[in-house]
Amino acid sequence: MKHKMQILQESADVLGPLCVGLDTDPSYLPPSVLSGFRSPAQAVLAYNKELIKGIAQSKSACCFKIQIAYYEAMGLEGLAAYAETLKAARKSGLPVISDVKRGDIAATADAYARAHFSGDFETDIITVNPYMGFDTLLPFTEYCSPSKGGKGVFVLLRTSNPGTADIEQKELKSGKRVLDAVGDGLLSLCGEWKKDYPEETCFPIGAVVGCTGESDAKCLRKTYPDIFFLIPGYGAQGGAARIAAALLENAGGTVNSSRAILCAWKKDENLERQRNDGTLGLDDIVKSAVYVAEISKKDLLEAKADFLH
Repeated sequence: MKHKMQILQESADVLGPLCVGLDTDPSYLPPSVLSGFRSPAQAVLAYNKELIKGIAQSKSACCFKIQIAYYEAMGLEGLAAYAETLKAARKSGLPVISDVKRGDIAATADAYARAHFSGDFETDIITVNPYMGFDTLLPFTEYCSPSKGGKGVFVLLRTSNPGTADIEQKELKSGKRVLDAVGDGLLSLCGEWKKDYPEETCFPIGAVVGCTGESDAKCLRKTYPDIFFLIPGYGAQGGAARIAAALLENAGGTVNSSRAILCAWKKDENLERQRNDGTLGLDDIVKSAVYVAEISKKDLLEAKADFLH
């Protein structure tokens, strides 16, 4: 049995490194589309479902990442849309990452793990926050075992926001940075899984490493060669493809793009007339999003090729 991170790594090898983020806020949809549904949550769900189909058919991405916050913000109906989006994404055959960044102690962490690795919100891989200690991650990593479905976990290591300097980059008395200490814990955690998956080419536990810090990219990839990366920050956050490419060596990774794809219709020259007269339809914005996904995939693959050669 392959664990979910191995399946994601193989998907990235075949389909390219792009991850499509379904961080779908109602404001990302034009009024002409929103008005066709009884609620913003229903409009978001319809967009997600059609976009998932389009991405899967075009083979422009290796996985989907769904950020739960956007759905929580829409209340109970939003959480229902989240559950249905998860089902549609998993049905597509592509791996699914739930961006939930959970991290709490004891029984609370166990409840979070059950919530996202089983039941209505079941997913393949989740993001977790290690800053309350690595013992808080054990209820999540238990689900990485073959007996519990071989789920995957991405641990926050180096994020893509400017505030990374506030904590992650702080120097400790040892001379290491805080993120280096997190990395040491991550390596220790990964080492425990060698016996369960001796033939796999990556661990079921990966790391979140943003591509907005060029100076860190090569160093982090060299330090953690066998760990698969989830790479945010590309596209709307300003991360360049060349930085992402430096993180794709060795065990590789998947590069997330959300707003640049979801909001592609806003900059699509072919849709200028429909934008101006308010006649944009669901098909229009989906086609525009899929096209940008295809361009993004090409951009990342070219940058990777340039970096390797």
